[in-house]
Amino acid sequence: MFNFVFWVLAIWFVVNVVWMWFKLDDQTLQKTFAWINVCAIVIGFWVYYSVTHDVSAIDGWFITMNWVNIAVAAIQFYFGYKGMTNVNHMHHAAS
Repeated sequence: MFNFVFWVLAIWFVVNVVWMWFKLDDQTLQKTFAWINVCAIVIGFWVYYSVTHDVSAIDGWFITMNWVNIAVAAIQFYFGYKGMTNVNHMHHAAS
């Protein structure tokens, strides 16, 4: 299970980062991917710390990918929600 989840999360990570980079202006996509990343992070840490596994070559990569995914999710939340406060301030100023 450890290896399987690692490879699923690794493929998701690559797809996610590529789409994120090319669609920075798509706030809906950024928000969606950020929330999917939250689920991937929870699953990743749960599998890493609760599933019995042998120390292997992917052990270090797995935990590194989990931590990097936190940074990616934070970036996605930023791009997904960055314009919302400005819209509210402009709306009130125009009223």
